[in-house]
Formats: sequence, structure tokens, C-alpha cells
Amino acid sequence: MLNFFKRDKDKKEQKLEDVIEDKNREKSVESEGEGKKEKQGLFSRLKSGLSKTRDGFINQVSSLFASYGRIDDELFEELEEILIQADVGVRTTIQLVEELKERVEEEGIKEPEKLNELFREQLTELLKAEYTRLELADGLNILMVVGVNGVGKTTTIAKIAQRYKNEGKSVLLAAGDTFRAAAIDQLRVWSERIGVNLIAQQEGADAAAVAYDAVQAAKARDVDLLIVDTAGRLHTQKNLMEELKKVKRVIEREGEGSNIQVLLVLDATTGQNAINQARLFHEAINVDGIALTKLDGTAKGGIVVAIKNELGIPIKLIGVGEAAEDLQDFKAEDFVKALFID
Repeated sequence: MLNFFKRDKDKKEQKLEDVIEDKNREKSVESEGEGKKEKQGLFSRLKSGLSKTRDGFINQVSSLFASYGRIDDELFEELEEILIQADVGVRTTIQLVEELKERVEEEGIKEPEKLNELFREQLTELLKAEYTRLELADGLNILMVVGVNGVGKTTTIAKIAQRYKNEGKSVLLAAGDTFRAAAIDQLRVWSERIGVNLIAQQEGADAAAVAYDAVQAAKARDVDLLIVDTAGRLHTQKNLMEELKKVKRVIEREGEGSNIQVLLVLDATTGQNAINQARLFHEAINVDGIALTKLDGTAKGGIVVAIKNELGIPIKLIGVGEAAEDLQDFKAEDFVKALFID
């Protein structure tokens, strides 16, 4: 098994797969939906949202360590299989296993049960980074939100808008996805429900023109946060990626002096394809942070480790449920603690 991974380590990335259109309308983030859930603290929500990953990926690792009477190559081979299947990725899997072997040798560890704590420490250290909350600076902040169809982009925008409105900030939305009339209508519905204004044009309008109007309006109205939606384009369509570059240029030119960030929304359930998406979006428009949605819908969750280790792009937000409070700031210590807690 180890030889297989070593042979594959330097292989080219697998051919990118197209991401299908989202078949379901994104669900409401309104507070009225909160009645269906007991009021929980943020950590309780995080723990609950990560239950599938904890019961799947993490429990498999813990059970593996508990099932062996001694530490040997076969144990590490099985660990590799579990990590690969959990979307940790070949490169990161090899790194984690090799580092674990080194610590076992250096510390003279003989009992497999002790590997569980070492593995937890490994994940925390690998994911640890400077805390990068989606902070707002003084003056105008512009958040350009990108991502393929079906990742939960519109819902993420709504949750971010709701969060900062609740914090007393003035928020303006821009319907930059002019590719589909439904996308404009959808964002209009959210803006009305949240109670924030929307800048929009008709279907087929120039997305860069929408961005221009939105920045001008944000400056004139002295807005704290402008969130610019973009078309849910496939990352493999070059002409649409070029349009993204144009939109960003307009935002940077018209919003000069503002705090401008690009947030990429990824669906955790798409596994390694999310890595491919992130890499290409980053090459095209230099992504500042990632919002990883639908973590509550996967038993794998290793994609978090792969993104941090292979791309180095900060994960700023994670989605662990449908409620507004389930879009949380990503903190490595809390994330790993929620995975390993009994």
C-alpha cells in the first residue's frame, strides 16, 4: 500500500470533474427556522454539525489504533487507506503518516492506543494558523464571493449579511450573477428577508457593470460591507473565469482604498474536486479565504486538512448546519476538539 502511494505522490492531478447544477433551492437562514433547533452554544452546534465526520472518519482511526496489539507497518498501511478515503489526499496522507512514524520512533511509543492522542496533536498543529476571522476594517469593506453552482454560495452570502447586520453594520448586496434570472430573484428574496438593500440589473447584463454600480452605491451610502455575488460558474470554463478577473479589476479600481477580499465557497461533500476548484480559482483571481459549506453532510471531513495543507489558503468559515449560527469562524483547536470529543 505504501508503495502505491509513493508511486502516486508525484502524479498529475486527476482530470477535473464538472460540478453539476444544484438541484435544490438553498434553504432559508431566517431566524424563524431556529424554532426547530434547541438554542445551542456555538461549540455545541459545531460538535453536532461534525457528528458524521466524528462517527465516520475519526472513529475509524480510533478503532484502528484500538484493534492492534502492536505498532507495525500494517497498521500504518490501514491508516493510509482510511485517510485517503476521508478525502485527506495522497500528499497530506503520506506527510501525516511519515510524521507519525517519526514521533513513534523518537518517543519510543509501543502501545497503539497512544497514537490517538498523537494523531489529534498532528491535526491541530497542521490546521493551526493565525486566526483569520472575516474581519471588517474601518470604512468600506468589499467581499467578492465566488464558487461553482451548488456549493451553497447564495445561502453563505445571506448568512454573512445577517451576521454583520446583527452586529450593527450596514450591508449592501450586489446581484453579480447575471447569467441566470433565478439567481437575481433569489438574492432579492434574501435581501428583503434580511432587511438589506440590493443592487441588481436584468438577466444578461454585464457583471462588471453591476459591480461598478454597487461600489458607487456603497461609497455614496457610506456602507460598511458590500457583498458582491458572482455567477456560479464552472471552474473549467475559461471565458467565465476571465469575466471574474474583469469583475475583480473593476472592484479594485472603483473601490481603491477599501478592504477588498475574495471569498471562495466550497462544498465539503465534493471531496478532492474542491481542491481542484480552489487551486484554479486561486490562480485566476487570488483567493483570500475559503468558506467550506456542508461539513454536516459528510462522514469524511478530511477535506479540511487537505485544503489547509496543500493550498495554504485560510479557511475563514465553515458551515455545519442550516441556521445562520451554523456558519462559524474556523478555529483549529475547536474544530479538532469537536471531532475527538466523546
